[in-house]
Amino acid sequence: MARLLVVDDESGIRDALVQVFEYEGHEVLAAEDGPDGIALAVDFRPDVIFLDVKMPGLDGLDVLARLREDDPSALVIMISGHGTIDTAVEATRKGAYDFLEKPLDTDRLLVTLRRALQLRGLTQSMADLRSQVESRYEIVGTSYPVRQVLERVERVAPTDARVLVTGENGTGKELVARAIHRLSSREARPFIEVNCAAIPSELIESALFGHVKGSFTGAVANRAGKFEQADGGTLFLDEIGDMSKDAQAKVLRALEQGVITRVGGSKAVQVDVRVIAATNKELERQIDEGDFREDLYYRLNVVPIHMPPLRERRDDIPMLIQHFTDIMTQREGMSPRSFETAAIDRLRTLSWPGNVRELRNTVERLLILSAGDSVRSEDVELLAAGRSAGGGVGGELLSTDNFSDFKERAERAYILQKLRENDWNVAETARRIDMPRSNLYKKIERYELVREG
Repeated sequence: MARLLVVDDESGIRDALVQVFEYEGHEVLAAEDGPDGIALAVDFRPDVIFLDVKMPGLDGLDVLARLREDDPSALVIMISGHGTIDTAVEATRKGAYDFLEKPLDTDRLLVTLRRALQLRGLTQSMADLRSQVESRYEIVGTSYPVRQVLERVERVAPTDARVLVTGENGTGKELVARAIHRLSSREARPFIEVNCAAIPSELIESALFGHVKGSFTGAVANRAGKFEQADGGTLFLDEIGDMSKDAQAKVLRALEQGVITRVGGSKAVQVDVRVIAATNKELERQIDEGDFREDLYYRLNVVPIHMPPLRERRDDIPMLIQHFTDIMTQREGMSPRSFETAAIDRLRTLSWPGNVRELRNTVERLLILSAGDSVRSEDVELLAAGRSAGGGVGGELLSTDNFSDFKERAERAYILQKLRENDWNVAETARRIDMPRSNLYKKIERYELVREG
């Protein structure tokens, strides 16, 4: 049985929803306007809230923002008799789980509720799980992109399907792999991680498959590789795009036949390993360029999961800041400190090319260097100025892996800054930077630039 809250100014709609949900065995409360709904939500703590968009007084979208501010994990389903794409997009941007149009179809209503409750169950199970593991392995956030990731993790974890996790550096690809392992039947068995980019190409085969004594200079004893160490558990191949072609061929054989052979050996060793791979590269392009095996790609990419960059989940930044603050103050011995609202708002507007990893480092730096009992917006401004002064545009961009990425990030940062300087007036920005307006619109679309706030 779930706790449900219905907020709608039409008594007929309220009564009908209450009747349907109570018939399904749920505990239901109803409110006729936004303020009453907000007050009930605080005391009742519903699992799911059904919220009308158009109401007198406090608008449904404003109520949604208040509900999410009070409880970032609140699951809110918007309902409207005047549904438009713009309204649905705005509701999703403000954190709504779904959007239903009136007249409500009972079947779709119940299906949507079931999915929301499944997500609530996943969120709870993840919360229970988090209490048992180290906090650095938590997936934190309730934004729509993160909910999509968690839903897919829940679906794939109980299976033995291979998973390919993609995303930029610092987005948390390892966290996805560990969550899948912890929620799988292999949880009690080893989780072995291999960073393919950190191991020299001439040593990657030995690292993965092991070697026999005397097989090469320095092989002074027999040694089991990562595949054998992960037997019965999960092998996480991070940065799979940096693996040599020879090693790719042997990984493919291990996946197809379930056997490996140590370097310098002849005996086939049977292994039972679930492989999760991750990359920040476009493997399809590497396939076209002959740098990655197409057959291996399709073996690994059974279930794809994409970790969104931080710029696409800015609504999660306040929760991430609190999470990192708790870790550093409670578990790493720092003095208790909080972030003022203005400081959090300023952090939400910054660019985060290093994604969540960079945000964590920034929070730690602010907690160490800021004076007083709280981190203020002035502290953030000093840090932001230091980032720029420390290396100009390159202060944030020099960490890129190649020149092509640097050029793209530099262009994106330049255009975003000029749009901000001109209050997002595209025509004026195009005139000032001497670029045809049509070209500027294309670049805004290409880099997915959106106005903050």
